Amino acid sequence: MDPSDQKHFTVVDYVIFAVLLAASMAIGLYYALSGGRQRTTQEFLMADRSMGCLPVSLSLIASFQSAVAIIGVPAEIYTHGTQYWFIGCAYILGLFIPAHVFIPVLYRLRISSAYQYLELRFSKTVRICGTLTFIFQMVIYMGVCVYTPAFALNTVTGFELWGTVLATGLVCTLYTTLGGLKAVIWTDVFQTVVMFAGQLAVIVVGVLRTGGVSEVWRKVWEGNRIAGLDLNPDPTERHTFWTLGVGGIFLMLSLYGVNQAQVQRYLSSRTEKEAVRSCYMVFPSLQLALALSCVMGLVMFARYCGEDHSDKLGSSSRDAMVIYFVMDMLQGLPGLPGLFVACLFSAALSTISSAFNSLATVTMEDLIKPHFPAMTEARATLLSKALAMSYGLLCLAMAYLTHLMGDSVLQVALKIFGMVGGPILGLFCLGMFFPWANSIGAVAGLGAGLTVSFWIGVGSIVTRTSGVKPLPPDCRVALLSNDTTAAIQTALSDVALSRPSGLKRFYSLSYMWYSGFNCFTVILVGLIISFMTGPMKEEDVTPGTVYPLLGKLLCFLPEHLKKKLCCVTPLGQTLKQLHKCAADIS
Repeated sequence: MDPSDQKHFTVVDYVIFAVLLAASMAIGLYYALSGGRQRTTQEFLMADRSMGCLPVSLSLIASFQSAVAIIGVPAEIYTHGTQYWFIGCAYILGLFIPAHVFIPVLYRLRISSAYQYLELRFSKTVRICGTLTFIFQMVIYMGVCVYTPAFALNTVTGFELWGTVLATGLVCTLYTTLGGLKAVIWTDVFQTVVMFAGQLAVIVVGVLRTGGVSEVWRKVWEGNRIAGLDLNPDPTERHTFWTLGVGGIFLMLSLYGVNQAQVQRYLSSRTEKEAVRSCYMVFPSLQLALALSCVMGLVMFARYCGEDHSDKLGSSSRDAMVIYFVMDMLQGLPGLPGLFVACLFSAALSTISSAFNSLATVTMEDLIKPHFPAMTEARATLLSKALAMSYGLLCLAMAYLTHLMGDSVLQVALKIFGMVGGPILGLFCLGMFFPWANSIGAVAGLGAGLTVSFWIGVGSIVTRTSGVKPLPPDCRVALLSNDTTAAIQTALSDVALSRPSGLKRFYSLSYMWYSGFNCFTVILVGLIISFMTGPMKEEDVTPGTVYPLLGKLLCFLPEHLKKKLCCVTPLGQTLKQLHKCAADIS
């Protein structure tokens, strides 16, 4: 591929790309001018709780399946093989648990922000701590999401990188500010379709140009890119079945169980049953999205046999290889490069718009409304729109920090979710599953969880232990002589002896375990402090805020013992009282 040809879109590419941005803006304008015209916070932030399960499920996928996954996963498979694909096993429990535990509890409370739950269960202080932690997490993550497609567009068109970052952020900020959650969900539906179409086009053309499916399979097999089931229990190994299949469950729970961007979609459903159904409908689509990204990485390997061409794009980032592959495969096919970049932007816009809307919701519901209860509906809606716009501009600044980080975009994104999402998950689990936990324990647990997570996270960045060398860049693994085999075994034993020890080993914990480790830190510290300061009595717990997990697990015990050990109040009980509490708090 001639590098001088690759940085140019044709007119057709520009038209396709412009149509995507125009369509997203048009959906925002439509919902700004139709229905209730986004005049109430209920409509702007909650879509009037009128959404069906299909748009909600597609929106749930789009919120998570960002440009980070579309570029990051193929780059991961190309460099390290298919081990990452095992994260698909985590999707089963990672969606089943939210559908049957988190959604019923949160939906029946009739709240707008997931963090209102924390006030109902603990206190206003815990709610504010949870809200500020979420805002911090999403603002950093948005920087990664804005930067990734801007980097791609800069690579394939030569547009100024920061001009592109600004364009992405502003388009998204405008339609979110204008159209509210309805616009965000319906643009997500449209953008999910574009996203799948773009990936499929690249894979089909790539397979045809590489010589067909059998040729692709031969090369990836001989190149040792098909990973077997790695059952190594060592938590410092970057990717094994346990880190991905078990550690990934906690990552999924922090995303699909308690993340405001997702919870807001469940709460916008017409009924609880539709909210649960939308969670189930996410599963096949997420598996399809993962499969497309992984297959794309394998086709890339079959095409280049592990060589690194990213320097031809003026970048040392391995994520740039995905862009190089796309432009190489699709050159001479007018419109398809535009479709793929539109696919990247679709994924990014849907994720960013979800975040802007959810950030505006938690700030409004958790930080502003409690202090200004007499605020008029019109002023509250105007302020919500101003907040969505302010967060949009703040995220542009965070994109610059992403530019300075050395890891792949996939690893940066999952580290952020593990380091900050893990402690938030721990806080919700502490409240839902342990009726004795009190607000002092909750604040202490969250503080301890965040401290430990940043200690490990920053330690791993400083010592750079989380990196792993890529597999050999060959399409064919040569048959080894006895001397060569002996030499390799000696080298491997040397590596085993030189493994990090002490604190360095602690820092080398796989980033996929961050969520689970930090979640358990919050629960453990929270329970210890709660028992030291006096556990919460059953009569002090707001009905419906505790899920009787221990009661279900200890089903073999007599009823009076279960009642003594944990709150077994059915979720549906005293709903009127619950709604009254929720109304008082909001």
